Amino acid sequence: MELSVFWRWWAAGATSHLGSAVGTVALPLTALTVLHASAFEMGLITAAGYLAYLLISLPAGVIVQRLPLRGMQVVLDLTRALAIGSVPLAWWFEVLTVAQLVAVALVVSFANVLFDVANQTFLPELVPPAQLQARNSLNSGTHAVTQLGGPSLGGFAVQALGAVPTLFVNTAGYLISALLLRTLPARRVRQPAERPPMATMIREGWHYVVRHPIIGPAMWDATVTNFVCGAMLALFPYYLVRELGASPLLVGVLLAADGLGTLIGAALTTRFTDRVGTARGLIIAAAVSVAGALIIPLGTGVTAYVAFAAGNLILATATVVLSVTTRTYRMLASPPELLSRVIATVKFVSWGAIPLGGLLAGALAGPLGARTTLLIFGALTIASPLIYLSTPIRGMRDLPLTPAPQPADR
Repeated sequence: MELSVFWRWWAAGATSHLGSAVGTVALPLTALTVLHASAFEMGLITAAGYLAYLLISLPAGVIVQRLPLRGMQVVLDLTRALAIGSVPLAWWFEVLTVAQLVAVALVVSFANVLFDVANQTFLPELVPPAQLQARNSLNSGTHAVTQLGGPSLGGFAVQALGAVPTLFVNTAGYLISALLLRTLPARRVRQPAERPPMATMIREGWHYVVRHPIIGPAMWDATVTNFVCGAMLALFPYYLVRELGASPLLVGVLLAADGLGTLIGAALTTRFTDRVGTARGLIIAAAVSVAGALIIPLGTGVTAYVAFAAGNLILATATVVLSVTTRTYRMLASPPELLSRVIATVKFVSWGAIPLGGLLAGALAGPLGARTTLLIFGALTIASPLIYLSTPIRGMRDLPLTPAPQPADR
């Protein structure tokens, strides 16, 4: 029964991710080709897609702890489907604007925050601790496959159908996910004898993360990485279309390099960290990510396409090693009653950096150009290995897998 539940949960996520991967090509191409958005407007759309991580990530941990997971996730899938589906309808009636794309991205981002915290909180309840690393790798691998096939499929669909109609694929993914999640058993919400104020619960999760000798630095490293990724998410379509002259189909193929890197990272993470150690693996992966980020905007003509794909692949591979290793560690080291709040705190800080990176990149790309802006942000990734080298992690082979004692609030 547990296996059946897990695979239905997995299938829901896979379907949703595939639709979203198609949308990552179709939505920005809608802005670029239909509405002729500027670099700053592209930055706004990207920032809106992640702004909720700054606004509701911290209370999301408490909300997830208090509400039934299944019902909440079904409602969130339906909300995302309605938001994305509104774009083709507005286009059909000739009232589509950049402002609507920003609003849609904002609604989807709020739903994403709650959905992702709920999903990560649910996984440790579904599988035994010994399987967490493998299941996290499987999820990253699945995400990689969807990221590999989704952009290519999206680019092909945009080439054949147009950017706006392709968004219906994204909508369908969320609807199928909702149907699958509806078949899962509802989690019983454990109601404590006393319900502390939300602010108190948020503060407990925050203090645990920032005072933890490993979870804390890992969060700051993820923040740097996501700040750079926010800039790249905002500029990649603009850079490929406006500065390199890529067709929609080629944009999809080139963006799929991220999915291939994610797939490689997911397949190799466990073997890699078993061989070199989880702590050493973090330092090595952080250093490799710097090289990948700096390669992306190099070259001209065909060389530029090759550099973009190669750099994207290297960066994605390293990022997945970092993500899977630190995500698994959080699940194992955090007290169960704090896990959803730990996840929410990490998302608030690290994912909250994505819209900031997107906004700054959009503002800089106008006067400096997308290529120069990408080089500047790529250089910032040097902070990633430096963070780990400045902590006790530098002297470890493996991260300790026993939960750290919770610091007392002061």
